[in-house]
Amino acid sequence: MEQKKLFRSDRDRLLFGVCGGLGEYLNVDPTIIRLVWALVACSGWGLVFYFVAALIIPSRY
Repeated sequence: MEQKKLFRSDRDRLLFGVCGGLGEYLNVDPTIIRLVWALVACSGWGLVFYFVAALIIPSRY
Protein backbone atom coordinates (compact mmCIF):
# COMPACT_ATOMS: atom_id res chain seq x y z
CA MET A 1 0.00 0.00 0.00
CA GLU A 2 1.32 3.43 -0.96
CA GLN A 3 1.85 5.82 1.92
CA LYS A 4 0.41 9.28 1.25
CA LYS A 5 2.21 12.43 2.32
CA LEU A 6 0.79 15.90 2.77
CA PHE A 7 2.34 18.62 0.60
CA ARG A 8 1.29 22.10 -0.45
CA SER A 9 -0.03 21.98 -3.99
CA ASP A 10 2.07 23.43 -6.79
CA ARG A 11 -0.72 23.14 -9.38
CA ASP A 12 -3.89 24.06 -7.50
CA ARG A 13 -3.00 27.09 -5.44
CA LEU A 14 -4.56 30.46 -4.82
CA LEU A 15 -2.37 31.76 -2.03
CA PHE A 16 0.11 29.19 -0.67
CA GLY A 17 -1.41 25.91 -1.91
CA VAL A 18 -2.53 24.66 1.50
CA CYS A 19 -6.14 23.97 0.52
CA GLY A 20 -5.11 22.44 -2.79
CA GLY A 21 -2.68 20.16 -1.00
CA LEU A 22 -5.29 19.12 1.55
CA GLY A 23 -7.71 18.40 -1.28
CA GLU A 24 -5.17 16.19 -3.04
CA TYR A 25 -4.32 14.40 0.21
CA LEU A 26 -7.96 13.77 1.18
CA ASN A 27 -9.16 13.14 -2.41
CA VAL A 28 -11.69 15.96 -2.06
CA ASP A 29 -12.35 18.89 -4.35
CA PRO A 30 -10.15 21.78 -3.11
CA THR A 31 -13.09 24.16 -3.52
CA ILE A 32 -14.88 22.35 -0.69
CA ILE A 33 -11.77 22.65 1.47
CA ARG A 34 -11.60 26.38 0.68
CA LEU A 35 -15.27 26.89 1.62
CA VAL A 36 -14.80 25.11 4.95
CA TRP A 37 -11.62 27.08 5.56
CA ALA A 38 -13.48 30.34 4.84
CA LEU A 39 -16.08 29.42 7.46
CA VAL A 40 -13.34 28.67 9.97
CA ALA A 41 -11.64 31.95 9.08
CA CYS A 42 -14.80 33.81 10.07
CA SER A 43 -14.32 32.51 13.61
CA GLY A 44 -11.14 34.56 13.87
CA TRP A 45 -8.55 31.78 14.17
CA GLY A 46 -8.80 30.48 10.60
CA LEU A 47 -6.26 32.90 9.15
CA VAL A 48 -3.77 32.11 11.88
CA PHE A 49 -4.19 28.37 11.28
CA TYR A 50 -3.80 28.88 7.52
CA PHE A 51 -0.50 30.73 7.85
CA VAL A 52 0.81 28.22 10.37
CA ALA A 53 -0.15 25.40 7.99
CA ALA A 54 1.61 27.23 5.14
CA LEU A 55 4.75 27.37 7.25
CA ILE A 56 4.82 23.76 8.43
CA ILE A 57 3.43 21.85 5.40
CA PRO A 58 6.33 21.36 2.98
CA SER A 59 6.19 22.11 -0.72
CA ARG A 60 6.36 19.11 -3.02
CA TYR A 61 9.67 20.21 -4.58
